[in-house]
Amino acid sequence: MEKTLRAAYGEALAKYGGDERMVVLDADVSGSTLTGMFGKAYPQRFFNVGIAEANMTAMAAGFAAQGKIPFVNCFSVFLSSVGLLAARTYGSYSGLNMKLAGAYGGLSDSFDGPTHHSVEDLAVMRALPGFEVIVPCDPVQVDWAVRYALQKKGPLYLRLSRDAMHPVYGKAADFEPGKGKIVREGADATVIACGMMVGEALLAAQELEQEGIRLRVVDLFFVKPVDNALILRCAEETGAIVTAEEHSVIGGLGGAVSETLSAAGIGVPHEFAGLSDTHAECGPYAALMRKYGIDAAAVAGAVRRAVRRKR
Repeated sequence: MEKTLRAAYGEALAKYGGDERMVVLDADVSGSTLTGMFGKAYPQRFFNVGIAEANMTAMAAGFAAQGKIPFVNCFSVFLSSVGLLAARTYGSYSGLNMKLAGAYGGLSDSFDGPTHHSVEDLAVMRALPGFEVIVPCDPVQVDWAVRYALQKKGPLYLRLSRDAMHPVYGKAADFEPGKGKIVREGADATVIACGMMVGEALLAAQELEQEGIRLRVVDLFFVKPVDNALILRCAEETGAIVTAEEHSVIGGLGGAVSETLSAAGIGVPHEFAGLSDTHAECGPYAALMRKYGIDAAAVAGAVRRAVRRKR
């Protein structure tokens, strides 16, 4: 079985934890976020603050003000809501070097239901001035993102999933800040995806290939800053765009891509695969993905619509 993203994250924290500036804070869910791996290796720099997300994020500001690099951990829905005031005041407005890692993003906390699902966090965090927003798609990218966050000065939001995802990159892969990656070439349409939807888009591409549709797949793991040049290039070269995200279609990756196309005056068909202004119920992860239109079949359907509109 593939390694889960939370396991990859916990391992990366421990791997890079030799940097004495690094501190890790958790809101009593280290068994879920797997930050306990760092805590076991570096107990003197690990702080379980209890179920106090707002206080935890404010504590991180204090660490950052003293030259530390705090990694703040909880479920993404609570970091982007209960922790938002401190993130906005100290990370965004004050520019402190805070790293917020939102675990169990999207619908991946499947059985805990709408109170724990995170379908609006990208829109919230993307709107904070100065914040970078990264959504990794596999363990290789998670490792890179942790290393990048440790090196990059300034506030950053890292959105993680609970589960394993389809492998996308080999161990030798490298990434450029603020730049997406074409992970599959195609000329008939482009799917621009992030997180688990990159793997789903690759599965959709295999299905569509049997129908003669050559699909390009782009991993836009930097949701902010977004790779405007790559978006425009794909629109011009393939003539149709589909955005795929484990998030509401309002304000997240799809919104970012739409803003880029609109600002450049590029009028190509743009279809969305994401949650349609709704919360999601409890259930098995795969069943939720299917019901709310964020699996490979839904992506393939969106591509077919985009290609028909193109013609």
